[in-house]
Amino acid sequence: MSVTRIPSGYLYAALGTLVFSFTLPMVKIALPSFDPWTITFTRMTIAGTVAAIVVVVTRTPFPARHLWKSILLTGLGISLGFPIFSTLAMQRTTAAHGAVIIAGLPLVTAMFGVLTHKDKVPRLFWVGAILGTSALVVYAWYHGGSEHGDPVADLLLVAAVLSSAYGYSEGARLTKVMPNWQVVTWCVVMYLPLSAIAAAVSFGATHSQHTIEPKGIFGLLFISFGSMYLGFFAWYRGLAELGVARGSQVQMLQPILTLCWSAMILGETISASALVTAAVVLSSILLTQRARSVKPPAQFAEPLPRG
Repeated sequence: MSVTRIPSGYLYAALGTLVFSFTLPMVKIALPSFDPWTITFTRMTIAGTVAAIVVVVTRTPFPARHLWKSILLTGLGISLGFPIFSTLAMQRTTAAHGAVIIAGLPLVTAMFGVLTHKDKVPRLFWVGAILGTSALVVYAWYHGGSEHGDPVADLLLVAAVLSSAYGYSEGARLTKVMPNWQVVTWCVVMYLPLSAIAAAVSFGATHSQHTIEPKGIFGLLFISFGSMYLGFFAWYRGLAELGVARGSQVQMLQPILTLCWSAMILGETISASALVTAAVVLSSILLTQRARSVKPPAQFAEPLPRG
């Protein structure tokens, strides 16, 4: 009797999703203690410092010059864009409402994969992607999301989704020419001078307005080490093996996992509708993964430019 092995790409993508699923709850925990700008630049600085140590210890050579632009663009999306936009939005709305917008991230990431990498996926893939995204949006909307609408927060969340999706796509492209862990490592290292100065200025200007608590520090440290750095080790490995369009759909699990952490950390109950939504999402993910690609996902249409 043969046993079907799960491709390692799914495991890596799921591990990255698991880490990312803690992000919004941890941002909520950190916000009472720190200003949004301080949170954004401090998480970049901490991750960048750790990454710089990793570079020195492993004696990793500096990336070739023709890769700098792509690395900086990736960092602009995942290190700066998503963190600041989502953190600012969390000041104005609830995590439930945020899920209405963030739930569209896997679908938008898949679109970036098709547009920038020329990934070829059949119609069945899009059926599954849209079905899963719709289920998440409907659930979030009817469980608090529609009650806390804020036009500014919505725009910030849309910007966060676009930033993250682009960063995922561009970063996955880099994994074709460098190890996955080096992609996020160089992203935060190259932004370290800017983030360190910005973090110091922001903290100096706003620390008197907040009371720093241990749980706030814990939340900041988690998103610095986990969401900003280590989570991407697994996530980019998964995207590299599965392809951007297909791999991104694993992240539809993220809102469901966040519900679990809300129940465990905040004492919220998981309703029957949440379980039904989870079942629909899991079915959608299976549908997107069973849809056969027109070409192997690891092949990109165009190489990174040299110069």
